[in-house]
Amino acid sequence: MIVKDQKGNELLDVILVDEETAQQKYTLVTHALVVVKVGEEYLMGWNHWRQCWEIFGGCIEEGESLRQCIEREGYEELGLENMEYQYLGLMHYHMAPGYFNPQWHEEYGALYGVTIPDAMMEAIMQKRSDKEEIEKLTFYSQIKGEPIAAIDEKLLEYWK
Repeated sequence: MIVKDQKGNELLDVILVDEETAQQKYTLVTHALVVVKVGEEYLMGWNHWRQCWEIFGGCIEEGESLRQCIEREGYEELGLENMEYQYLGLMHYHMAPGYFNPQWHEEYGALYGVTIPDAMMEAIMQKRSDKEEIEKLTFYSQIKGEPIAAIDEKLLEYWK
């Protein structure tokens, strides 16, 4: 186990399997996440419903590939288009009962990284459309005294 969060969810491993294999062989892949760096800073989003700072991403929709999911989520949450998302691996979890599944269960998610120039921050603030879920943005180094999703915080280490 790599890290456990306050709800009991466990990030068990980040599996270094290529994106195509992850898409085809792992049937329990439910979501895709991206670690975003702006220059040397990690960008975080405040999740309205979970009331904590997180990285970005979301659930895979019907018929969507892993890459299509992260491209859509990157556009909705950050207004990013035509980005070079780098696939980093497949996250393996042991998840506590929750909104999407009322039982303890195994789950997988694709992990990506992207670095964007400082100059894009103004465009991000204007173009991002999902301001209901992701209320505000800040840099990891500026978070003081507010909760950070423990698993998401650990995932920052995978994108240097």
